[in-house]
Amino acid sequence: MKVPRVTLDQWRTLQAVIDHGGFAQAAEALHRSQSSVSYTVARMQEQLGVPLLRIDGRKAVLTEAGEVLLRRSRQLVIQASQLEELAHHMEQGWEAEVRLVVDAAYPSAKLIRALTEFMPKSRGCRVRLREEVLSGVEEVLKDGTADLAISGLDITGYLGSELGTVEFVAVAHAQHSLHQLGRKLSVLDLQSQMQIVVRDTGLRQPRDAGWLGAEQRWTVGSLATSVAFVSSGLGFAWLPRHMIERELAEGVLKPLPLVQGSIRRPLFYLYTNHDKPLGPATRILIELIRTYDAGQSRNAMPG
Repeated sequence: MKVPRVTLDQWRTLQAVIDHGGFAQAAEALHRSQSSVSYTVARMQEQLGVPLLRIDGRKAVLTEAGEVLLRRSRQLVIQASQLEELAHHMEQGWEAEVRLVVDAAYPSAKLIRALTEFMPKSRGCRVRLREEVLSGVEEVLKDGTADLAISGLDITGYLGSELGTVEFVAVAHAQHSLHQLGRKLSVLDLQSQMQIVVRDTGLRQPRDAGWLGAEQRWTVGSLATSVAFVSSGLGFAWLPRHMIERELAEGVLKPLPLVQGSIRRPLFYLYTNHDKPLGPATRILIELIRTYDAGQSRNAMPG
């Protein structure tokens, strides 16, 4: 890779000449002499081998090439400033990245609200979000590849902070044979039907959470696929209410009238990586996750 011949200071100087309307004004804004500003721009044009400015009357204006290069240089200067600012924050202990792993059943709307507010407070800290199912969250946390984890499981060896519950509803297509029985349904009724189960992404001890030992079971890779299958009449499943609100409202899906257990409300927890000290950005994100989880829980309609 070629070493750049033009420095960031030279690009800043050219920007000042254009933004402030001339060499004298740029010199005043930059607290430099006019001759220094003029020499910097002249040297810059010589190094690039492209004329950036032309004299129009008594005013220096950009050439066509100058307009293109100046426009691109603005983003370069902004990125350099952000990089310097990030280095300063890191020197003060601010993290460059927070790694968050979340169970796919957790409502994305809550995360979006928390992350939206986190952005202007992040000081350049990135969030790496990863979705897993069931024990997949636990494995990522224990492997040390996550700083924060949101799971509906009680993870051994970790003290989780309680979040809200996620409501799962037993549903099937409105025309499914289970709805045609016209009575309360037992476990035996369900066991004779196709159940759609989402695959646990954990590799060490995957779980069959919610499986009733149905004669037929289709295992799918995501909750979205499970919703699509059940909405097409291909079986029944317990699905998060927040993911099927439209299908329920439109009558595509109907809750199954079970004798008991038609609704499950597992409690979710927020875990931290206890092998890594919590940095300021991680602490801010933790509080925002708690705040928006609690806020949405208070406003939720009962099932």
